[in-house]
Amino acid sequence: MLTLGAGQRMGLFAGSGVGKSTMLGMIARNSEADVNVMALIGERGREVKEFIENSLGPEGMRKSVLVCSTGDQPPLIRMKALQTATAVCEYFRDQGKKVFLMTDTVTRCAMAGREVGLSIGEPPTMKGYPPSIFSWLQKILERSGASPKGSITALYTVLMEGDDINDPVVDTVRGIVDGHIFLSRKVAEMNHYPAIDVLGSVSRLFTEICDQEHMDAAAKMRKILAMYRENKDLIDVGMYQPGSNPQLDLAIHMMPSINAFLQQRTADSVNMNGTINTIKQMMADINI
Repeated sequence: MLTLGAGQRMGLFAGSGVGKSTMLGMIARNSEADVNVMALIGERGREVKEFIENSLGPEGMRKSVLVCSTGDQPPLIRMKALQTATAVCEYFRDQGKKVFLMTDTVTRCAMAGREVGLSIGEPPTMKGYPPSIFSWLQKILERSGASPKGSITALYTVLMEGDDINDPVVDTVRGIVDGHIFLSRKVAEMNHYPAIDVLGSVSRLFTEICDQEHMDAAAKMRKILAMYRENKDLIDVGMYQPGSNPQLDLAIHMMPSINAFLQQRTADSVNMNGTINTIKQMMADINI
C-alpha cells in the first residue's frame, strides 16, 4: 500500500518508542538490496549494540555497512556521520549495485547542525534552528536516488518531538522526500506492529511502479479503512445499527482480516509478490 521503488527516498516519521529501529532492522534483514548502509546518529551507545545484535542479527550484518555516531559525540561528528554514510552509498552505487540507505535519525543530525550553527553566531529561526540547516538537509537528502549505473534507495527516519507533525524538521524532510510513512502511537498502543498509520502515509511513486490491479486493490482497502475510522466511535459505543449502511457493514466484517494483513512479527519474512497477490485476492470481489 506504500510501495517503495528502487532509487526512491522515503521518510519514516515517528515519535520515540513506537518501533522505528525495529522496523529498520526488519527491512535490513529482508531487503533484496546488494548493500545496506545504516547511519545511526545521536543514538544511545547501548542502543547501537542492541541494534546490531537483535534488530540486524548475523543475517542483516552480512551485507550491511554501519556508520555510527552516538549522542555523546561532538555535534560536528554527528553531522558528518550522515555525509559519510551517503558517500559510502555513492561508492557502491557507482559500482552498479542496488544500495539501501537507512538513517536513524535525521532529526538528531539537524539538532547537531543547530548546535554548530548557533555556536558560530547564526541567528535562530523556527524552534531555534538556524537557516543553514534547512539548505544543508536539502543538499544531503538530494544525493540519494537512481543513476545510470546503480541506485540508492533511502529511508530517512525523523523523530517527531512530542509527536508534533508540524515540527520544522518534519515539515522540511516531508517536502524533500518522495513519500512519507507515519508510525502512530495510537496504533502501537493497540499492540498493532508495525504501527503504520496507512491513511496518513503516502508513496508518491506508487502509481508509477504498480500495476492497475494492485492500485485498485490498495484503493479499496484504503476506502474500507477510512470508512471504519470515520465511524469507529459510533461502532464502539453501540450506536450503529447493522444493516443501515451496507458499505459500513462490509468494513466492519473486513477489518479483522485487514488488521491481520497489516501486521507482521519481527522474525517473519514476507515475500513481496506473495503480499501483492494476497491484497488482490482479499479485494477481488469487494465493491465499495
